[in-house]
Amino acid sequence: MKEDYARPKRAPFPASLATMIARKASIMAARLEDQAIRTMVRDAQRALDRGITAPEIEHQLGLK
Repeated sequence: MKEDYARPKRAPFPASLATMIARKASIMAARLEDQAIRTMVRDAQRALDRGITAPEIEHQLGLK
């Protein structure tokens, strides 16, 4: 009989743990998205206040 030196067999990943991880990742992604939006809006407003045009800001932010 040939011995298998591959990775050892793992127990199945608990579905409830996978669900909790996915939920936590979703919450973290939403927070990061909100933070990014606030930062981009704040920076764009500051640029507008300095006289930079909206089309130039769009270009700098890679929006178009």
